Amino acid sequence: MSKLIEYNQKIRQDLKIYSEWNSQKLMLHTTWGLFSPRAVDDGSKMLLDYLEIEADFDTLDLGCGYGVLGLHMAKAAPQGQSLLVDKDFVAVDYADKNRISNKIENADCLLSNGFNQIPKRQFDVIVSNVPAKVGKEMLYIYLFDALAYLKPGGSFYIVTITGLRQFFKRGFHEVFGHYEKIKQGKTYTVARGIKSG
Repeated sequence: MSKLIEYNQKIRQDLKIYSEWNSQKLMLHTTWGLFSPRAVDDGSKMLLDYLEIEADFDTLDLGCGYGVLGLHMAKAAPQGQSLLVDKDFVAVDYADKNRISNKIENADCLLSNGFNQIPKRQFDVIVSNVPAKVGKEMLYIYLFDALAYLKPGGSFYIVTITGLRQFFKRGFHEVFGHYEKIKQGKTYTVARGIKSG
């Protein structure tokens, strides 16, 4: 019995990882069961390398996990407001814990399946490290909802496995009217659509 208790304590323990972007440093709490709990994943790192954020931008991290993308955006845009959402309660809990521990006051964390709980407002930048197994219908919903939630001239950045690149190329053309491939690597592709206006 004591081995089972010990095992349960181990899988519930907090892990700590560090992330650095544009000379910003974050110390992040994660746990087993969240996406990439032992280190910031390569897709998120790649997306951060190509992300353009201005100091007054309002930003949204769709599927935030423990908050790495959204919290970096909040720090990069201290005069804007950032929203981090995820459908996983544990992810939202950790994102909020990380917001507090990194003293980021211009961000909020919200439980939401896609956009369905997000109040009607508009953003300059929306980002998503798109899960590969969501299903194409849901991915189209993300594209249409992102377009509706962007300010004119706003950008929807995604990072996805390279195998989904052609799907997103078609989807962005259909929904946004264009597709910008920013960087294609062996495993991941970073792309975006810009809302006309």
